[in-house]
Amino acid sequence: MKRIMTGLVGIVLLISIIVIAVTAEGDKRIENDGSESQEKLVTIGFSQVGAESDWRTANSISIKQTFTPERGYDLLFEDAKQKQSNQIMAIRRFIQQEVDYIVFSPVVESGWDTVLEEAKRAGIPVIVIDRKVSVRDTGLYTAWIGSNFYLEGQKACKVLNHYVEENQIPEVNIVNIQGTLGATSQIGRTNALEDAADKYGWNLLAQESGEYTEAKAYEVMTKMLKEYEDINFVYCENDNEAFGAIDAIRDAGKTVGPGGDIQIISFDATQEGLRRMRNGEILIDAECNPEHGYYVEKVMEQIEDKELLQKEWNVPEEVFANIPENYEIMLGGKRYTIQAITEDIVKQREY
Repeated sequence: MKRIMTGLVGIVLLISIIVIAVTAEGDKRIENDGSESQEKLVTIGFSQVGAESDWRTANSISIKQTFTPERGYDLLFEDAKQKQSNQIMAIRRFIQQEVDYIVFSPVVESGWDTVLEEAKRAGIPVIVIDRKVSVRDTGLYTAWIGSNFYLEGQKACKVLNHYVEENQIPEVNIVNIQGTLGATSQIGRTNALEDAADKYGWNLLAQESGEYTEAKAYEVMTKMLKEYEDINFVYCENDNEAFGAIDAIRDAGKTVGPGGDIQIISFDATQEGLRRMRNGEILIDAECNPEHGYYVEKVMEQIEDKELLQKEWNVPEEVFANIPENYEIMLGGKRYTIQAITEDIVKQREY
């Protein structure tokens, strides 16, 4: 009997050992599967300029919706709050975290050489979006994705000249509410206006930064209206600046839009900008496409395949105007359609 009991105890102990071993192996397998799954995620460090405008918000949404865990990505999102120092610190954190890619939209063009050299030494591809960087060695970044800001300005000015000639306006007295000084978008759009003013004989009365914000643009427009009584056109370098300028013009007792005292030229073509155009507040709005996520992913795929087709990528864009029907303009030997604003266009705009 004692031998039987001893045998039973031995069997029970053996079964217990087997169960514990199987459980431990199962736990280990689950843990390994989890870490392997985590390792499959491509880690992206993204430094955004800030959230200063509707366009910027749409740009951030495009990145966030593209690079999700469900689609195989781990996105580390950093808001620089309009400060280059914050972006440099964020990029250095990304390098320390050994991310797979660094993506950023620079506050200004200059001042990036040192931190991008650090990223290059770490072997991390850098993709610049929206605004450009001015560096000694273009090999410090892998690709740039964004808009041709000078072309945006050229298109807007060409449409403005068409409007002036068609309506036989004898004199153009225009002011420019610029974007953030030193940003690629500001440089391109400002240069386009200056060149057009020289070409068409417009009076460019004043230029001052509205910092791409509604509040600052209101302040700048209010000051300009006090200094110049004969303003009939305002060139705003984004929609939020246009909104601020419109409020300032109305508060000064003047009217905006076709048939009004002052006409507004804007950039971005956000849904709110197009809605205000439809309501007769904005004359021209050149699109600045914020949907960069798709193109960033395509560039990453080409990098992975070691087949990067090009270093610079321009996103497709259109120009809208408060006009009765579409027409075409010619620039650099190319035809561009100017879209007459409709309710359907406003409704279909996602940002």
